Amino acid sequence: MVVSTEHAPVNGRKRRRSHREVADVLRDRIRSGALPPGRRMPTQAELADEFGVERGAVREALRILHREHLLSNVSKGSPATVADASERMLGGGGAARPQPTMVGLAPRVAAAFEAPHVEIDALCLTSVSLTMAIGEPLRRIHAGQHKPAKVDVRVLLPSRDIDLAFPAAVDGGDDEDGRVHRRWLDQRNAQGQVLRHNLLALRASHGIDVSVQFRALPFTPPVKLYLINGAEALFAYYTLTKRDEEIGQESLEMYDAQGTQSMLFPFRRGDGLRDTTFVEQSHLWFNALWNTISRDLELAAG
Repeated sequence: MVVSTEHAPVNGRKRRRSHREVADVLRDRIRSGALPPGRRMPTQAELADEFGVERGAVREALRILHREHLLSNVSKGSPATVADASERMLGGGGAARPQPTMVGLAPRVAAAFEAPHVEIDALCLTSVSLTMAIGEPLRRIHAGQHKPAKVDVRVLLPSRDIDLAFPAAVDGGDDEDGRVHRRWLDQRNAQGQVLRHNLLALRASHGIDVSVQFRALPFTPPVKLYLINGAEALFAYYTLTKRDEEIGQESLEMYDAQGTQSMLFPFRRGDGLRDTTFVEQSHLWFNALWNTISRDLELAAG
């Protein structure tokens, strides 16, 4: 068993650690070689005693490291094993390929709902992709295949009160009556309402503790970002194209981005320094926007 002095009792008591802190310490031991490939991990009881936490926190920490492909053989029956280099590469690692948003996002969101506490943060233009991706895990919950204890979702969207950089009419004068802006706003509100309704319904149907929050940004985001369970960051650029769009009975030439087709680049905490730093900095960036210049968002019609 690896002995650590950082959790030694102070005045006879151990400082309480979260499951993420436990995962962080164990991850550092694996990276440093203190827990080399092939080494059996200490038992859950030993880790719970060392960190001064319940076994449930240890199990969740081990699940995090398993999802990061740092551990193998994670089960209730025996201690996990530190994964070797080949297992980490087979798990994807830093070589995970970018995919269109609806190809790459849906399975990652579905996998996130296997955890007891689901945490998803999203920065996007309308939340269309996230609303669609939530469909599969909801189906699995209703089928009795998964039941997380808690779901926390936070979404940053552009404010209705700004002049959007896109979507926008090619000739701004053709949108003096605000048709493009109203179309985007209706879509933003409708998708957000569906997302919120479907998730909050899990409270009544399955007794799951659910929180869904929206905040408004004072700018048009040129990128989209999804942060999943503290372990993954999925990043994509909004690439603009010129196209004709039917609005009402008229065709309007406009600049817009097809967000569901934007190429999504995956980064996993634990897949090397670059990926880990990107995930950590993305969380800092998102939280800074959430806590400073964003404002409460009402998904009202009109």
